[in-house]
Amino acid sequence: MSDLDRYLNAATRDNTRRSYRAAIEHFEVSWGGFLPATADSVARYLVAHAGVLSINTLKLRLSALAQWHSSQGFADPTKAPVVRKVFKGIRALHPAQEKQAEPLQLQHLEQVIAWLEREAQIALAEHDQSGLLRARRDTALILLGFWRGFRSDELCRVQIEHVQASAGAGISLYLPRSKGDRDNLGKTYQTPALQRLCPVQAYIAWVNAAALVRGPVFRGIDRWGHLSDEGLHPNSVIPLLRQALQRAGIAAEHYTSHSLRRGFATWAHQSGWDLKSLMSYVGWKDMKSAMRYVEASPFPGMTRLTEKPLAS
Repeated sequence: MSDLDRYLNAATRDNTRRSYRAAIEHFEVSWGGFLPATADSVARYLVAHAGVLSINTLKLRLSALAQWHSSQGFADPTKAPVVRKVFKGIRALHPAQEKQAEPLQLQHLEQVIAWLEREAQIALAEHDQSGLLRARRDTALILLGFWRGFRSDELCRVQIEHVQASAGAGISLYLPRSKGDRDNLGKTYQTPALQRLCPVQAYIAWVNAAALVRGPVFRGIDRWGHLSDEGLHPNSVIPLLRQALQRAGIAAEHYTSHSLRRGFATWAHQSGWDLKSLMSYVGWKDMKSAMRYVEASPFPGMTRLTEKPLAS
């Protein structure tokens, strides 16, 4: 790979690159389209999958086709009037409510963390190193993901070298890049220690139990308690969260990794945070993005746990 290709490759997020590659393969192989494509063929492709694929999936397919044509020096057929009109018609005739992850409610957060602590104590008593590590890791991942409103890929990219945690005070961590950081400038995030459901205490307990000194914070653990050298894959966060919730007696089929982010946003909203402060803390750039995550209905029996976390 040339230096030019390397820098061009680095400009696109791995998840986006994989999605675009799959979209192009779907257009060429599954549907039988030809590249470079004409506006007419793109319009027919949309019609063939209208009502079958979601609007968001169709938008991603158009973005992938647009990126391929632009990168290869061809005119972008997705900008043609016929494609735009067909897509507008699909949106009108196939409206669909956007599916959102169920926000992790505060009482369920308390329930799953209490269950994981019970698992940790049982593992300690039985000298079950694998069970202890899993309980400590899952506790730290869930609490840090909730109180910082992190996405799954952000959690999986946290490095020991970029984290400073002080018991009873707070935690500060640096991410060199994230979805909202379009210019890859990096950002430092801070969260205070809490009296209950504390992400700082959970992080320290996990790092100490795993004897981690460098590399990814959250890793795979085999049946013998051996840690992987690689960080967890973002796709593994959903089953990890659902399994922990299910073991704690919580129906988990509607929860995803975004449930942590939505759960925190809803808690903050119901706790009186103004939208501007919430957007700054979580990292949203526009109000529309923020409102998609905020659950309007209050949590039953919700109690305020702490003062508003530190602004990052």
